[in-house]
Amino acid sequence: MPARPAPQSSDAVVSWTTGRDRRLTARPAGTAPSVVAVDLFRTKSVEDIGDDVAGKAEVGVGRLRKGLRARHHCVRVVRPRQAGDAAAAAVDGDFLVRGVPIPRYEGLKMGLPCTGKLIKLWKRERPDVVHIATEGPLGRSALLAAKALCLPVCSEFRTNFHAYSAHYGLGFMKKLILGYLRRFHNATQATMVPTQALHDELQREGFRDLLTVARGVDTRRFDPARRSEALRAQWGVAPGDLVVTCVGRLAPEKNLGTLLDAFDAIARVQPRARLVLVGDGPMRKELEARRPDAIFAGQRMGEDLAAHYASADLFLFPSITETFGNVTTEAMASGLAVVAYDYAAARRLITSLETNAPPRNREEEQRKARERARVRFA
Repeated sequence: MPARPAPQSSDAVVSWTTGRDRRLTARPAGTAPSVVAVDLFRTKSVEDIGDDVAGKAEVGVGRLRKGLRARHHCVRVVRPRQAGDAAAAAVDGDFLVRGVPIPRYEGLKMGLPCTGKLIKLWKRERPDVVHIATEGPLGRSALLAAKALCLPVCSEFRTNFHAYSAHYGLGFMKKLILGYLRRFHNATQATMVPTQALHDELQREGFRDLLTVARGVDTRRFDPARRSEALRAQWGVAPGDLVVTCVGRLAPEKNLGTLLDAFDAIARVQPRARLVLVGDGPMRKELEARRPDAIFAGQRMGEDLAAHYASADLFLFPSITETFGNVTTEAMASGLAVVAYDYAAARRLITSLETNAPPRNREEEQRKARERARVRFA
């Protein structure tokens, strides 16, 4: 199938010179902004979000905005309005639209359709490129508005929404959801994905014009030096005790039953081991009932989150629905031993003989968790 024509712009923030190349170029001062349209947006501090459905978009958009502005580009974020947003929006130059709460995701809003408003906005302040971070109603409105105005548009594939369906009793809709995602992304000039494995998987499903754009980790924030004995004391652990942690949303798609099974296996080897779960979500009460001795730290941000990482010893991450899994790289940067499936970031970054091979199934994960516990505290 022939490649779709790539938009050209001599002064664009993002100039697509070919179907596979991308280039940042300077823009004249005082001209209209480039635009990031994001569908899920919970807080006003996009640098301090965790790794959940919203967090993946927020962290990426926050870093994109910060990085482009540091290079003197103009960026405007389109997002749902939150309570008390007026001042923050004025400072950041965000364009706020109506949103509605998402069931079971406290504090998270989904943007409502607003194609007409975006067309009016972008006629008045024509951007060089529209970048869409999520595929919901607001993202679709941004796509339609950009197409109506013949604006270059690119997107990111950040969440495997079709894979989530089975965890919420909607497995029968997996093909429908995947079909919508394929049509959505194929309508853009390029879709960015974080790994070559995801690139190949989506390509087999009929996605086109995919670009692999690797992700990094903030090693100034996530650093072993942030380890805190005072925090460990709050958890009730002695200096030589093993602390096992997992960071992320406490939700069905995170495969947390396997996490508890793996920790049970660790506890048989290290009876004084302590489990610390950082994050919140609809499964919290169920997990508290099954493991009442665990520490449920709730949602943590910024340096506090970094200290929670560095104060643990072993990171267990059982999810198999990630597009990448930023928490894996954050845990590694924090100096933790990592046990995760041979998938997403773990497949990309954990290699045999260097950082040890990641497990391929549930039984192997439990075995490796026990081995890590023995090695760490032999």
